[in-house]
This record gives sequence, C-alpha cells and structure tokens, in this order.
Amino acid sequence: MSVKDLLENKGHEIYSVTQSVKLREAIAMLNKYNIGVVLITDSAGKLTGILSERDIIRRSLLQETGFRDEPVTKSMTKNVLTVPPSASVDDVMEIMTTSHIRHIPVMDGDDIKGLISIGDIVKRKIADAENEAAAMRDYITTG
Repeated sequence: MSVKDLLENKGHEIYSVTQSVKLREAIAMLNKYNIGVVLITDSAGKLTGILSERDIIRRSLLQETGFRDEPVTKSMTKNVLTVPPSASVDDVMEIMTTSHIRHIPVMDGDDIKGLISIGDIVKRKIADAENEAAAMRDYITTG
C-alpha cells in the first residue's frame, strides 16, 4: 500500500503554524487537538520545520524559563524527513524505525499532502494482518 492510499483512507488534515509564531501558541495547538507534532511553514506555506513534543522537552531542558515566548524556529527540527505520496507503508515504517521518529510529512514537491504517524502505520499493519488471517480462514474452510 502506498502513502497516497493511506492518506485517502485517513484524510489529509494537517496542523501547522507559521515560523513567526511563538512556541506557546504551537504548544496550545498541540494541546487543543491532542496531537504530537505541528508542521512549521513560511508565510507562503512552504514546510520549514516540524515541532514535536520531544523538541519542546529538549528545549525546556536547555532553557528553563522564557523559551515559550520565543519563535518556534528556536525549538523546531529544521531537517525534516519527508516522503512522497508514492512511498510504500513499509518505506515509511523503515524511515521511522531507523530515524527514531513518529511522524513524517508527505510532500509532493513543495506541497504538503498530509502527515503519517506511527499510529497510522500500526493501524494499517494490524488491518493487513487481520485481512490475511481472514483470507486464510476462508481458504481453509472452503477447501
């Protein structure tokens, strides 16, 4: 299954803020929508970074006070790993595993098409395993 197919089932909704936003506003968005990352874009909507809960924790360890009133650019991950819509679910799983990340933006050129999380991958793998088990049961019972 391709990432494009996964997004068709999941949806293309993403949460993003511009790079001029203060960290506290991005944290409020994470909390409001109960999400683990927010994408950071420039004023034209081009991806410039990703901000995860992990990034916020790391920033808080470097600077105990005042960091929430600084721009998200001081806390975000700038070198964002992305995948094209044509990538397979297995490709994404491999990238997440080797890079120790839980979210990957799906990009078509400079266009953000969606965001894949480790939860999306796990759900897909479970569904695949259940479908395979059902097909095996059907095969065995019908001879």
